Amino acid sequence: MHAIEQGDEAALLEIFAPDVRQREFPNRLLARGAERGLPEMLDGFRRGKQVVAHQRYVVTSALVDGERVAVEVRWTAELMVPLGQLAAGDTIAAHCGMFFRIENGRIAQQHNFDCFEPF
Repeated sequence: MHAIEQGDEAALLEIFAPDVRQREFPNRLLARGAERGLPEMLDGFRRGKQVVAHQRYVVTSALVDGERVAVEVRWTAELMVPLGQLAAGDTIAAHCGMFFRIENGRIAQQHNFDCFEPF
C-alpha cells in the first residue's frame, strides 16, 4: 500500500504477479464493480494520480492463512477534483475489506469491498 501512496509504479510491478486478477465489488464509485488485469490496474493507478493526492491506507486489522491475506483498511485521499458534495481539496474516505491470494511472493488475486463515507 505504501507503493500506491507514494505513486511508485515500478514498485507495483514488483508486488503484483503479471497475470494478477483484481475484482472490485460494486460501490458508490463503480455501481457495477469491475474486474481488472495488470494493464487495467496500472491504467487506473495512473488515472487516480490525476484525481487524488496524498492518499493514505491505514491497516486496522489483518489475517493471514497460508497464501491468503485479509485486511481491513481505512483509505483517505485529498481530492484534486470535485466529487459529489466534496470540493477539490476535501478529503474522501472509505472503509475497505481487501482479500489477497499470494503466489511466489506476489499478489495473484485481489478482491476489494470498498464502503465510501458519504460524499
